Amino acid sequence: MHATPSSSNLSSCTPSSTLTNRREFVRRTAMMSAFAAGTCVVPSAVLGLDSQLGLDSRKKVSPGRLRLSLSAYSLRSLLTKPSDGMDLFQLVDYCHAHDVAGVELTSYYFPKEVTTEYLAELKYHCHRRGVSISGGAIANDFCQRDPAKIERDIEHAIRWIDHYSFLGAPVIRIFAGTQPSEDSWDATIQRCMAACNKLGLYAESKGMLLGLENHGGVTAKAEGLLQILGGIQSKSVGINFDSGNFRSTPDPYQELEQIAPYAVNAQLKVEMFPNGKREEADIGRILSILRTANYSGWIALEYEAEEPPLTAIPKWLEAIKKLIG
Repeated sequence: MHATPSSSNLSSCTPSSTLTNRREFVRRTAMMSAFAAGTCVVPSAVLGLDSQLGLDSRKKVSPGRLRLSLSAYSLRSLLTKPSDGMDLFQLVDYCHAHDVAGVELTSYYFPKEVTTEYLAELKYHCHRRGVSISGGAIANDFCQRDPAKIERDIEHAIRWIDHYSFLGAPVIRIFAGTQPSEDSWDATIQRCMAACNKLGLYAESKGMLLGLENHGGVTAKAEGLLQILGGIQSKSVGINFDSGNFRSTPDPYQELEQIAPYAVNAQLKVEMFPNGKREEADIGRILSILRTANYSGWIALEYEAEEPPLTAIPKWLEAIKKLIG
């Protein structure tokens, strides 16, 4: 059974330093080539993602300001029930009842046919409840080999950019994907970069941000995620910081430190998995990593632990509120 939230204090964490000098660009490119060839492990301290890549997430003001949201995925067991569960309107009511300022509306829980009328009523409902739409989330795979399938995923993402833009969401969580067993790392990464660039240009036209998540596959470690980001020119693409998704490393907190400077959205899980072993997350330490990176924006609780969500989520929300201050 999952433990209740602990009263851990904010810990002081210093992330890997981020180089900003343009002269480092050539060095970064060489390091990336070595990484793609499998000859080098590239920490964020030497990546120096250059400002010419259009990465707005580098231009942050101190101090960062954190706002609490709740991801729809946290209540997936109810949102997928046909009759006695919960719909997105009730999810917004739930956020209002628990004094949560934002809601992350995951695409999985919308009706199969999303109409303008539905989106408008949902938007009005959020406004009437005083709950902001902090972001959206979709499923995609930009690493697969079939160009037609990648194009379908891009078209799917474009439809949701339109939907979330209508709703007023600032950011959409996207995935990179998984390296096909028969394909090279470099070829896989290049496909992913190309798709993200294409999608990023469309997102820019709508004034939206895309958050590429550390979600296993080619983004199972910070190095892979940062390599992809380094090859994306669109200024609308940053990182969706998911605190619980580095599961193949002994120190997931150190991996989070590497990606925090480029976060445009954050999802907070209550568990961590160093070397795949489940343990309760140090929420204070995670928030400290984001603060040290001067992150400003939403932090969406994405609850996935074993304790029933209606029992556990209110306790975690209160614990996080105290740590945010």
